[in-house]
Amino acid sequence: MLTLLARILKALNSETSARSLAIAVVLGMFLGLTPLWRVHNLIILLAALIFRVNLSLFLVSFAVFSGLAYLLDPMFHSFGESILRADSWQAIYEAVYATAIGRVSMFYHTITMGSFVFSLIISPIVWGTTYYIVINYRKRIQATFNKLKIVRVLKGSRLWQVYSDLRG
Repeated sequence: MLTLLARILKALNSETSARSLAIAVVLGMFLGLTPLWRVHNLIILLAALIFRVNLSLFLVSFAVFSGLAYLLDPMFHSFGESILRADSWQAIYEAVYATAIGRVSMFYHTITMGSFVFSLIISPIVWGTTYYIVINYRKRIQATFNKLKIVRVLKGSRLWQVYSDLRG
């Protein structure tokens, strides 16, 4: 757990773009809020690996949003049920369900539909919030922390050089 926290701090302090870190959180949110064993989660996992987002932040956001999903499952169920019962969409649902991909996707499942649509709705908010937090962390907290005398002394020491060489 401490190594995961160290990797997240390393990502926050690195030159990795704030957009990339925000995308990692959003992809982890999608994976965490929706039921795990679904086809769209495989696509999200492949996207995270192909686009080389920060996996530490991806895994932490997956864990956080998975815990949150257990609390929100009743809301996802009612939201998904209301979406699936919409009369104007019934023909589309029937056409999609008639295909093999439609049945494998399991979007006819109320929690899957509700959590996926909810994730789509809040993803711009989560992305923007994460982007804002990373930018402000780098401007304010990191700069203030690096100005501390004890940090400058430690970074100038031989011990820090050995530690930096070991980290890679």
